[in-house]
Amino acid sequence: MTAFEKNLHQKIISQLHNFAANGDAAKLKALLRHSPSLVNASADNGWTALMYGARNGHLEVVQLLLEKGCDRSIVNKSRQTALDIAKFWGYKHIVNLLADVNGGQRPTFLSDEVKECENYFGLTLLDRKSAKRTDSKWLSEKQTHPTTVYILFSNLSPLVTLSGGIEGSQQPGVKLCRLCHKDVQQYINQSEESTLIFLGVELQLHMNVLDACNRRGLQDEEDGLVTWFALSIDSASAEKFKQNHEDCYFLYPPMPELLRLPEKEAGVVAQARSVLAWHSRYRFCPTCGSATRIEEGGYKKTCLKEGCPSLQGVHNTSYPRVDPVVIMQVIHPDGNHCLLGRQKRFPPGMFTCLAGFIEPGETIEDAVRREVEEEAGVKVGHVQYVSCQPWPMPSSLMIGCLAVAVSTEIEVDKNEIEDARWFTREQVVEVLIKGNQHSFFVPASQAIAHQLIKHWIGMNANL
Repeated sequence: MTAFEKNLHQKIISQLHNFAANGDAAKLKALLRHSPSLVNASADNGWTALMYGARNGHLEVVQLLLEKGCDRSIVNKSRQTALDIAKFWGYKHIVNLLADVNGGQRPTFLSDEVKECENYFGLTLLDRKSAKRTDSKWLSEKQTHPTTVYILFSNLSPLVTLSGGIEGSQQPGVKLCRLCHKDVQQYINQSEESTLIFLGVELQLHMNVLDACNRRGLQDEEDGLVTWFALSIDSASAEKFKQNHEDCYFLYPPMPELLRLPEKEAGVVAQARSVLAWHSRYRFCPTCGSATRIEEGGYKKTCLKEGCPSLQGVHNTSYPRVDPVVIMQVIHPDGNHCLLGRQKRFPPGMFTCLAGFIEPGETIEDAVRREVEEEAGVKVGHVQYVSCQPWPMPSSLMIGCLAVAVSTEIEVDKNEIEDARWFTREQVVEVLIKGNQHSFFVPASQAIAHQLIKHWIGMNANL
């Protein structure tokens, strides 16, 4: 290399480092397009473009250099890597990016331990006793037992009566109407729309159930278990039933009305509604179209056509389906902002966590990354599971995660959502903790989105 060529080479390297230090990602990208081999070039002090970007907290520069294959392990003459430099100057979003290029390591502002959280629809009064579903004799005896509890549904809406008010709300609460066999026996097997499923047994014996059946003091001589069933009836039968029980009504439309139920009753409804929804949607064999027979207390459908492929082996067409959905609190690389979005159907001013269905053959982490990028154009690195929530609309499982962004520019897909924005911690605290909802608001506390946002607010704010 001639002296002229060497001098020109050094000038280009100096330009590269200046662009990185000043945060000029566009010029840096253009220079590397013509001279890609310079991505790891160092100055006399051993500093690389990555180190200069990390020193000044330029996230976009660091992202670009990493995408171009910059070597993070290079050390300068002070034996520092770019990660060491970012740590020293306190740029935690750069630290997280350098330590977590492939989503493998946990960002520093996430807690070491996530405590198990109990979400609405996730609590229940019942032990499902799934081993009893194949005991047809036991189920038959339980159906007519005087302590057995029935809950009634029509068009997937549960029969309820008014109860005390909901804490923090002026709206009155509701509770399930707990019925006895004599109340519903005329509707069992009355029509094709009549479906009976076994829900489980009470974790504790509730004396108010016995009172409702006028059977105070009765116990099952065999096992002492108070059994629950859900019964779905057609619209005509529902109208007839309401005429004889004026203090009860069917809770319709289901959302947000179901959020008025006591937590443990909501869990029972989530179970019952999801299974009944499966029965209402899959009346015939999905494999061959033939008629089916309900088995195992309502948790299996068996095709009546001899030779149907569904009769060989285990098939998800024969059992109630659950649709997994990822819902994520996306955290800005600086740890101090979160990404929330809204759909057109939402009430004006409401923003919530992004969410989407998991696709076949996809992991939870990859589904989170795909959905966030599809809906908001933001790339996600580290994903951390927090908690989940059954969501009976009709049968989803909301898998709640924290997701740390590695890019910040938002590009909304209008076919998916209407808007998405970064909100500061202070803005969210105003809404969630102080109740100031003038600028925007988030879903009610019964929704897992609310709990994910609250979880983020509760994390260490000293960033």
